[in-house]
Amino acid sequence: MKLTTKMKTLTLAIAMSFSLQAADLTIAYDSDPVSMDPMEQLSGATLQMSHLLFDPLVRTNSQLEYVPRLAERWEKVSPTVTRFYLRQGVKFHSGNDMTADDVIWSFNRYRESGDFKAVFEPYAEMVKVDDHTVELIAKAPYPLVLANATYLFVMDSKFYTGQSEDGKAKDAIEKNTGSFASTNVSGTGVFKLKSRQQGVELVLEKNPDYWGESGNVENVKWVPIKENATRLAALLSGGVDLISPVAPTDLDRVEQSDNHHLLTLPSDRIITVQLNQKVVPEFKDVRVRQAVIHAINNEGIVDKIMRGFATPAGQNSPVGYAGHDPSLTPRFDLDKAKALMKEAGYEDGFTVTMISPNDRYVNDEKIAQAIAAMLARINIKVELTTMPKAQYWPEFDKCENGIQLIGWSSDTGDSANYSEYLTMTRDAETGRGQYNCGHYSNPEMDALVNAANQETDAEKRAALLKQVSKIEYDDAAFVPLHWQNLSWGLANKVTNLKDYVNLKEFPLLGDLIIEE
Repeated sequence: MKLTTKMKTLTLAIAMSFSLQAADLTIAYDSDPVSMDPMEQLSGATLQMSHLLFDPLVRTNSQLEYVPRLAERWEKVSPTVTRFYLRQGVKFHSGNDMTADDVIWSFNRYRESGDFKAVFEPYAEMVKVDDHTVELIAKAPYPLVLANATYLFVMDSKFYTGQSEDGKAKDAIEKNTGSFASTNVSGTGVFKLKSRQQGVELVLEKNPDYWGESGNVENVKWVPIKENATRLAALLSGGVDLISPVAPTDLDRVEQSDNHHLLTLPSDRIITVQLNQKVVPEFKDVRVRQAVIHAINNEGIVDKIMRGFATPAGQNSPVGYAGHDPSLTPRFDLDKAKALMKEAGYEDGFTVTMISPNDRYVNDEKIAQAIAAMLARINIKVELTTMPKAQYWPEFDKCENGIQLIGWSSDTGDSANYSEYLTMTRDAETGRGQYNCGHYSNPEMDALVNAANQETDAEKRAALLKQVSKIEYDDAAFVPLHWQNLSWGLANKVTNLKDYVNLKEFPLLGDLIIEE
């Protein structure tokens, strides 16, 4: 049999994994996941954790191509039905076999999650064909089935069934309560949970029964280090092997180190500010919202605070995504901002509260401080509170502050997802607008997003999403700041991270090769 290039690469990787000695990896992120439950919170840290302890049906590789995971292949049975053929012989950490029943149980649990239900809202059901085949049935022809499948991490239904010692259901999805699922793990992932102290360290060990090939990392220690300087010092001193993010001011120091190297990528994560119309009546006036956008110099933030390591944003859709409109550019204009405030009758301004994390996004606290200073120039007095991510998300979910900062990366590699979560009318039943704490609502825009999500013609879909972008822009539905770049600092012994990461920022650490 003639070996293809991909087969040769895989064969080489497997040979290397056998020839290299088992190694340990210590990583330092700016924060740690709030839970071990992959369905509790739709956040980057949760998804990073999920790729280590669980497996999705499908995942994207470094080139953003869809590749098999727990589903070894798939096919379109009809315009609304996709059939997934599951791997056989896969075991959970508990020792239980993974079957179609676990996939369907996981799918149904996702649909009960406040954070994830919007991802799976387009589907009517998932049905069992046999023990290793399932069909995902959409309510209407839907163009993003595989994208959604990358978010379907499969949990051990038997392990999570029944009651825990406190008498609560083991499968309960509860935010910030220390539920059974948030502290106990049985996935199919390359690593198993060994120990965890939230805010201190997360320790993982290699799953000896892992179904697939992997690198030579035997143990992973995930240490949250909030301060940029401390995180960098830990890398340069050899205390950790990998850090993320590298602060824009520290990129050169990593590149200039003989023992380390830098990996950077553009991302689709937008950093935004929401203006809460329910808490601050003044924000119901589109002129006030537009004034805020014109008062914030997001290009200056990118230049001075991000040191150019970001891209100023004017809309929810990045370049290259369906829905991107090149005419919707940043619009800093202080004179116009003041004129709009005067026209709206708020020339003397008003006072608002603002919250921001201080360890979730690159320079998030400094960005929030800059925004507060910029808004003071149009007489909006900002009472700013910043806090660690573990405290921030519960506070964010209350939607009780006038201004709230949030970043978002598309869960589908598609611009509609930003609108679905950040600007569509809040709807607890469908999950739409789950993170829309601005309480912006526009039925016309909602209808356009829904229409786009049923349009399989790429050009027609892009045209619909461009209309969405224009409405968000004209209505000042949110305040776009910038697209955040990604960065990792690596010890030289970590040789192949570039092959196992993409703009989604979910490094597949189980595939890493460590050369001692």
